Amino acid sequence: MFTYKENESDDTVVQPDIFIICDKEKLGPEGCRGAPDLIVEILSPSNTAIEMERKFKLYKQAGVREYWVVNPEDNSLTVYSFQEGALSFNTYRGADSVPVSILPGLVVNLEQVFAE
Repeated sequence: MFTYKENESDDTVVQPDIFIICDKEKLGPEGCRGAPDLIVEILSPSNTAIEMERKFKLYKQAGVREYWVVNPEDNSLTVYSFQEGALSFNTYRGADSVPVSILPGLVVNLEQVFAE
């Protein structure tokens, strides 16, 4: 769970499926103060397009550096990068290898992620 702003002046709280925080100063007893560096959302049938668009905008505005959306239905992963004020995105499928831009040298093999 993380609060939108580091000083907790905003009451917007979200709870992504997975998140990575590189700055331990952001950690508090209640979770993360401010934006994590990487957020991973795993889609389920109950997710709506409106909900996902709202999260996308919130994460971008909050300062998340990288946002991953995992779709187990079609074994795909879309990676959004919000670094340096620019938006870029790539979609990966099947046995693709996915670089984790916030952790140079780390690569995730999708074949292992989607293995049954």
